[in-house]
Amino acid sequence: MKDTDTMSMNKEAAVNTTNTKANSAAGEYLTFVLGAEEYGLEILKVQEIRGYDAVTQIANTPEFIKGVVNLRGKIVPIVDLRIKFHLGKVEYNEFTVVIILNLNGRVAGIVVDGVSDVMALKDEQIRAVPDLVTSIDTKYIVGLATMESQMLILVDIEQLMSSQEMALIDSVAVH
Repeated sequence: MKDTDTMSMNKEAAVNTTNTKANSAAGEYLTFVLGAEEYGLEILKVQEIRGYDAVTQIANTPEFIKGVVNLRGKIVPIVDLRIKFHLGKVEYNEFTVVIILNLNGRVAGIVVDGVSDVMALKDEQIRAVPDLVTSIDTKYIVGLATMESQMLILVDIEQLMSSQEMALIDSVAVH
């Protein structure tokens, strides 16, 4: 084998490694809106979607933890992703919903501006996240999906909700 062939194969391997996270993300996603952007999260993590109701606030929690709700006897912490992602003014209206997630047996809710659709995405529609500054930490992003003229930010909701900062959610749910 020639050296140029080996270099070419190594370059391809490096590209494949960087795209592995995004390419393994094919599947069905629930799409939702936060501010002006559209996001997607793995549909298998979604337990239910509810209208936004009043929550019981817990003292001394970060602003993005809105509080807790009693969901059929289970205390569920509610996180407002608009506040978490620093998306400006937060308004609660008839389109505001709470997506109840089941993350490895832990139940939590996220507040979003609205739910759009369920989309089946193929590997070729998903691209790796470019290295640039965004309002959301890129380690919580699986990739960017393109469909016709729209772009979708795919969020690794499990990674986001299990981050160290979000560990406070567990302590809120216990109280």
